[in-house]
Amino acid sequence: MNTRNMSRRSMLRFMAGAPGAAAAAGLWSRLSGQPRAASAETAGAGRLNHSVCHWCFNSHYTVEEMCEVAKPMGITSVELLGPNHWDTVRDHGMVCAMASGPGGIENGWNDPAMHEELIAESERLLPMIAEYGWPNMIVFSGNRRDLSDEEGLENCVRGLEQIVPLAEEVGVTVCIELLNSRRTHPDYMCDRTPWGVELVDRIGSDRFKLLYDIFHLQIMEGDIIQTIRDYHEHIGHYHTGGVPGRNEIDETQELNYRAIAEAIADTGFEGYVGQEFIPTGDPAESLQAAIDICNV
Repeated sequence: MNTRNMSRRSMLRFMAGAPGAAAAAGLWSRLSGQPRAASAETAGAGRLNHSVCHWCFNSHYTVEEMCEVAKPMGITSVELLGPNHWDTVRDHGMVCAMASGPGGIENGWNDPAMHEELIAESERLLPMIAEYGWPNMIVFSGNRRDLSDEEGLENCVRGLEQIVPLAEEVGVTVCIELLNSRRTHPDYMCDRTPWGVELVDRIGSDRFKLLYDIFHLQIMEGDIIQTIRDYHEHIGHYHTGGVPGRNEIDETQELNYRAIAEAIADTGFEGYVGQEFIPTGDPAESLQAAIDICNV
C-alpha cells in the first residue's frame, strides 16, 4: 500500500476489505485525526522499547508516513536515518534510536586509511545526534580484505578510541553492527559475537557497544538466546528479521521471536529493539504483527 497515491475513499475501501484493515485503520486515524483503539497486545506498555528501520519500508512509506503508521502501534522510534530526516521524526514526538553514522559496511574502522575521514565525520555527527537527543550512532568494521582477526581488532581500536571520548562527553553510544558474512555481506569482518565482544572490551567504554542483529547472527552462529544472556552487557541495540529471507518474524521462519523478546527483556535491557524485516504482504499489518510478537 502506498498511501501517497490513495484517496480517502480508496483508503476507506482498503480498510473495509483488505487483510491489513486493522493496521491501515491506524494510519488513517493519524491522517484524519480520529482516535484508534489499541489492540489487546499493544495496549500495555510492555518491557521493551520498539523501533522500526525505515529502509525496509521505504517502497511503501515516506519517513513522514512511517511515523504515522508506527506511532499508533506503540513504536517510539524510526531509525537508521540521517540528519535530513531527524526533524520529521522529532515533529512526530518520536526518536531516531539508531542514527546513521560515518562510513559504510564495506569501508569501515578496520582500514587505517579510512580513519581520518571516519573520525572527522564522527566529530561532526556526534554533537548533532546528542543535540537531538538520539541515543545511538551506528558504525561498521568494514570488510576483512585478508586482515587477520587481530589486525582488524587493533585497527578498529586505534580509530574508534579517537571518537569514544567525544561520545562519552556528549552522551551518545557508538554501536558497531554484527552482520553475517556467509550470505548477505561477504567478507565483512565483525561477523561473530566473540570478535565484537573482544572489541567492546578493548575499547572499555560504556559508550561503545554492539548492535546485535538477530537475523545476521542466526545465520552465522545460532544459539541466539544463550548469547543474549551471556553478552547482554556488551549489547546496546537489537535488530530483528526473519530467517531465511529477512522477511516477517512470524511462524513462516525458523526463530521464535516471542521467546527471544522475553530473553532480551529478562536481562533488564532498556534500549530499543528495531524491526528490520522486509514485508512480503501488507506492510502495516506485518509491522503490527511483529510488535505484537515482541511486546512482552
